[in-house]
Amino acid sequence: MKRVLLLGDEAIAQAALDAGLSGMYAYPGTPSTEIMEFIQSSKEGSDRSVHREWSSNEKTAMEAALGMSYAGKRAMVAMKHVGLNVAADGFINSAITGVNGGLIVVSADDPSMHSSQNEQDSRFYGKFAMVPCFEPSNQQEAYDMVFDAFEVSEKYKLPVLFRITTRMAHSRASINLRAALQQKKLILPADPLQFVLLPAIARKKYKLLLSSYESLRYENLISKYNFFKDGNKRDLGIIACGISYNYFLENIGESANDLPVLKISAYPFPKELIKEITGRCKAILILEEGAPVLEEAIRGILDDGIKIYGRLDGTVPRDGELNPAIVAKALGLPVKYGHDVPSLVKTRPPSFCNGCGHADMFNSLNEAIKQYGPGHVFSDIGCYTLGALPPYKAINSCVDMGASVTMAIGASDAGLFPSVAVIGDSTFTHSGMTGLLDAVVKNSSVTIIISDNSTTGMTGGQKSQATGRLEQICEGIGVSCEHIRVITPLRKNNAENVHILKEEFEYKGVSVVIASRECIQTAAKRKRSENSNE
Repeated sequence: MKRVLLLGDEAIAQAALDAGLSGMYAYPGTPSTEIMEFIQSSKEGSDRSVHREWSSNEKTAMEAALGMSYAGKRAMVAMKHVGLNVAADGFINSAITGVNGGLIVVSADDPSMHSSQNEQDSRFYGKFAMVPCFEPSNQQEAYDMVFDAFEVSEKYKLPVLFRITTRMAHSRASINLRAALQQKKLILPADPLQFVLLPAIARKKYKLLLSSYESLRYENLISKYNFFKDGNKRDLGIIACGISYNYFLENIGESANDLPVLKISAYPFPKELIKEITGRCKAILILEEGAPVLEEAIRGILDDGIKIYGRLDGTVPRDGELNPAIVAKALGLPVKYGHDVPSLVKTRPPSFCNGCGHADMFNSLNEAIKQYGPGHVFSDIGCYTLGALPPYKAINSCVDMGASVTMAIGASDAGLFPSVAVIGDSTFTHSGMTGLLDAVVKNSSVTIIISDNSTTGMTGGQKSQATGRLEQICEGIGVSCEHIRVITPLRKNNAENVHILKEEFEYKGVSVVIASRECIQTAAKRKRSENSNE
């Protein structure tokens, strides 16, 4: 048996390849990005001709994966938690259509918002869609779960949600690999109307979904990841979900036999599983990463007055990610803290890379818009969001992917002039194009600045679907050619760029300014690669 050292993301990716994956679909988003990158760079992915190209956004990735499943082959789609919001339409409806080939939807949650605009627990989506959900407690379990998730998906004809969190995604462990399976052969659905959600069909399929969800509670491929281990004491029982089980084990040490413990790493599960521990203990401490999903469910199940500790009563903080110290405090154990790290360097906020084109774009933007006063610039998700910080202080919003364009439209409708949106090239093709279409149809008085660095810079320089296409896309959507302006954001061009921006701010209609300059980091990588090939 081969043994390798892998990140959690990489363990999931390797497992998918070993389980006979035919198609990998994703849009980059921390902490899920490495799943696709691992498959793209793997020899197995190449040798087996696994489809592994980035998608324009999470919705298109989800739907393409569903198409791969329609053809009878195994597919995986990966995204971060807010990406599941974008993919939710296809994801939730895929539970009603069902699948043909196995389909796993990986959602990487980011508690404590290390690189995200909110905290969100994807288990809510699993319960809402009524699909099985796996939540591994360690990297080996993540690897093994992928095989079972594909089996469950094909057995019940349902997509499977695979929920991980930042620490699982980005920590390493040694993994025992299995023998690789062959890819499935192309075979179309036996029912030609399986994927046709006309109301008359959907109503029948929804009844089947309700029945299947109840059957899942007793499925061995799910229940094998949930187990109860009794202890000597009865004052307190522990229910630990996913990675929180590891934090519990790290704290309990030699006292492992003292406390009754219920580990939960797959959903749904039967109510009897909960009552096996609650029937023995006077009180329960619930440890789960993210929202109090299980805690709320248990409070609804129990009506016998048992005391429940967790996130809802403050025993565990309601926000932020778990760690061993938080778990120790909740268990009433001494909290061990390391020594303070000496402050050798003053802390400072993140900033643009030296030579970044976004910085020069914001310098020109600030100068051009100064005469109108503050509050006119809406922005988006990307490296350029750093324009909110000193010394630029250039933007007034950052809500979700694509919202810069549509918020600028709404503000213009309210009478704000000029109303300006700043959006990156990858974010524009992700979810900004439909907003621009709204602006064109309404002839909104907005200026859209596409800060084009020809990559998906914030997540490590993945391919941008917009590269080389922005002018044609904007013209195709309906923006007048004379109001599609291309500038090069460099200090030497500042006066010219300010003049162009001022002209477009004054235009009473839709204008697009494409500030185009290659990302300084990807440019450096490209030059190193070119030099090494000479």
